[in-house]
Amino acid sequence: MSVTIANEVTPELLAAVERLLPQLTASYKPPTHDELVAIVRDQDLFVARDGGTIVGIGTLATYRTPVGVHAWIEDVVVDQSIRGRGLGEAMTRAMIERARELGAETIALTSSPLREPANRLYQRCGFAPWPTNLYRIRL
Repeated sequence: MSVTIANEVTPELLAAVERLLPQLTASYKPPTHDELVAIVRDQDLFVARDGGTIVGIGTLATYRTPVGVHAWIEDVVVDQSIRGRGLGEAMTRAMIERARELGAETIALTSSPLREPANRLYQRCGFAPWPTNLYRIRL
């Protein structure tokens, strides 16, 4: 097992994203090749491999505002056929370390309460519920 940051978009990466995202949620469509190129260029797309095959992805999004560097973990998914073997935790810990390298003081993420294994994973990695209101508007 290995976790790396993608530095280019290959047909293998695009196919893996197309295969994995529906396992995360049915409400999102996979990015196009050009959109994935922009993600790899602008953010850190983490790739987990088992035996050379891409079996997981996760995005660390970082940005700076006047109060500092912010980090969000988004779209973490490990192929259902290989869950429970530590890849999600390895990716999460790698994203935490990368955010630290980039100067973030905190990392935020959201996870549906229905995703109980994911919520246990995040708590095991040190994340705790944050007393705030999350607002969203569909555009």
